[in-house]
Amino acid sequence: MRRFCYLWVIGWLWLPLMGNAASVPAAQLSADQREWLAQHKELRVGLVLQAPYAKFDQRLQQLSGANVELMKWLAQALDVELIWRNYQDLAQLEQAARAGEIDLVPGLTQTPAGLRLWQFSDPYMRVPQLLVGTRNGTGSVDLERVDSQTRVAVRMPSATADFLRSSYPGLNLQGVPLERQALQLLLSQQATYAVIDEAQLSRLSVEPEFAELAVVGDVGLPQLLRVATRRDWPQLAGIVERGLHAIPARDMEQLHSRWLQPKYPHLGPSPGFWQNLSLLMGALLLASMAIVVWQRRQQTGLERALLSAREDIVLRTASAQALRLSQFSIDQSPVGILWVNWDSHVRYANRAAEVMLGYQPGAVLDRPLSDFEPGLNMDRWLNMWRRARNRKEGVHRSETLCVRADGSEFPADVTLSFLRFQTAEYLVVYLNDITERHRVQAALQESDARLQGIAANVPGLVFRLERSLLTGELDFPYISEGSESLAGFSPATLRLREVGLRSLVHPDDRADYHRVQDLALDSDSDWSWQGRILTRQGEQRWAEIKAITRRLDDGTVVWDGIVWDISESKRIELELDSSRGQLRELSAHLESVREEEKARIAREVHDELGQMLTVLKLETSMCELAYAQLDPGLNERLNSMKKLIAQLFQLVRDVATSLRPPILDAGISSAIEWQARRFEARTHIPCLVQVPEHLPPLGAAKEVGLFRILQEALTNVMRHAHAHTVELTLSVEGKDLCLSISDDGQGFVPATGRPTSFGVVGMRERVLMLGGTLFLHSVPGEGTTLIVRVPLVDKS
Repeated sequence: MRRFCYLWVIGWLWLPLMGNAASVPAAQLSADQREWLAQHKELRVGLVLQAPYAKFDQRLQQLSGANVELMKWLAQALDVELIWRNYQDLAQLEQAARAGEIDLVPGLTQTPAGLRLWQFSDPYMRVPQLLVGTRNGTGSVDLERVDSQTRVAVRMPSATADFLRSSYPGLNLQGVPLERQALQLLLSQQATYAVIDEAQLSRLSVEPEFAELAVVGDVGLPQLLRVATRRDWPQLAGIVERGLHAIPARDMEQLHSRWLQPKYPHLGPSPGFWQNLSLLMGALLLASMAIVVWQRRQQTGLERALLSAREDIVLRTASAQALRLSQFSIDQSPVGILWVNWDSHVRYANRAAEVMLGYQPGAVLDRPLSDFEPGLNMDRWLNMWRRARNRKEGVHRSETLCVRADGSEFPADVTLSFLRFQTAEYLVVYLNDITERHRVQAALQESDARLQGIAANVPGLVFRLERSLLTGELDFPYISEGSESLAGFSPATLRLREVGLRSLVHPDDRADYHRVQDLALDSDSDWSWQGRILTRQGEQRWAEIKAITRRLDDGTVVWDGIVWDISESKRIELELDSSRGQLRELSAHLESVREEEKARIAREVHDELGQMLTVLKLETSMCELAYAQLDPGLNERLNSMKKLIAQLFQLVRDVATSLRPPILDAGISSAIEWQARRFEARTHIPCLVQVPEHLPPLGAAKEVGLFRILQEALTNVMRHAHAHTVELTLSVEGKDLCLSISDDGQGFVPATGRPTSFGVVGMRERVLMLGGTLFLHSVPGEGTTLIVRVPLVDKS
């Protein structure tokens, strides 16, 4: 009751200051996002059936819950259909996600392992971990003041229990497997408090068994719920983010209250605090009401008096204000205005005309127009007067040279208009000083001439492409004379709409050229293209086209570009690519020879040295049988020699294995599992391996290459990653064999320039020699992922 009074008082005090809350508009999506949504009208939603987030009513055959209602809002905002997929636990859901069966999942928390599978949105809901006690307490509880004799029940193992151990080392924690058992311990007085998250508490609080419990505090470890989307659909992540932001905050609060708010009361600091606060707010309420009533009475009297005075003032000043506004507009106009009588003498001049003609205020009055334009005689003036008076030619406009008071001249734009005011007739002359316009025109002509000179000396073709605002058609208003030397066509020929630059492109490259140019034209963006062109004589040349877009003041979109001959540089580039390819082939050959030499040395070491050591071991055993009983010292030396021979046996096996592990003869899958177990034995780091049971036939070179890449990657993990787990995955994806190596170590920032790690360079070169691709992704603090793809069948 006290809380209701407090909220009612606050709402009454703030009611005059608040209006109706504005509705939140729908998500504003970009053109690319709307296009993506138009292509994906159905989205598959994965749900873990766990109340109150999601539950399935068998009788009604329908889903309900906080996450279900959220996704329905999101689907309505984005105008998409949802296909529901239900799972019993998170492990089944993640397995379905890896199989590509779901597109997005609500209600997940962000983890380092989950970042490899999902893209997460910003949190849309906060689920706190609450401290529950009995209602006979005096108020809220601070865990830092709880003594070590007080038992606190919490589910173990869990992140909440780990947080309580690290944050409150003095707590006496009692672990239970389920939240229900924690509340039952609280009721049976085997524990004083229980820690349970708000969602589970809302589910259990409706049961009569737990009706006498209450929330006495917040542990401080909230669970942030997010919407997870497929990593290979980054557009969907942006669309979901916009959709979540479009949902009003009060709707999210109502969703939280409806599904997650427990039915227990939240105990405050103390009952006396709320009593005192209620009394204080009541006193403030009475004082505010009295002040408001007195102010309203005073305001009513003042408004009546002011209204009467205002009406009187408005009536008196309306006509004077209109006159002043008209006079002010004419006086302050930037255009010079002269009222001229039929005898060409000035009757009125505004300030702009006086300044333009160089006269003091009032000095222009009664002067004839011939003082300002010497060539204007009386006959010419009267002829202009008659034409304007008869309105046969409408407004007359011309350019002339006017003379200032100091004798200097300036170009002016003169407009004549006839005016009849009461019984008098005037010719209104509007003057505009166009000196700046002439200067700009001269500068523009000089700039055009400079552009023509620059374009004539550019080793290529300079062009401008414009798109009409009305028709949308494309035209070339300018093409430089360099078109003759580049393609053998004159600028006039290339400016023809049916010719243009597209006619120069080689037939084999036209599809790529049209794709690049059409994309730039549709998006009003810059574009760049390299390809072959054909000259008028049929000669083939390599050319590069670059165009920069800009929008003129009238909205016209233009592309300024240049086309130049890059045949020589392209020839050098092709020769360089050929040289690199030969070097890579040579490197692959040397690597193959090196692996064959390693295999040969491994066989010789294993066979030759193994046979010698076997003979030596037999001879030592024979000596031991023949002479060991004769001399105890000799027996001890023979035992020492046998130990050394056993060590040599192990050393020979290790050397042969390091040169070429025999497990490679059993296939790459067995070799990966063998290397993983060996890595675990050396580093004590768990290594999770997933390999298919049956693989298509793979060449020996590819098996050895993949195995060497795996060895190098695991060596980097051992030296630098400081990881806790490593995951190795070998899979067949289409026509490629994919090897993935992931760790949860400290990660690093990949180099953007020249790489400094020779291990990464070596792995990349091995992958290129195998005809595949290498992808390396690492984020500091979130681990590293290395993905290698090689074709199962060699490309011819």
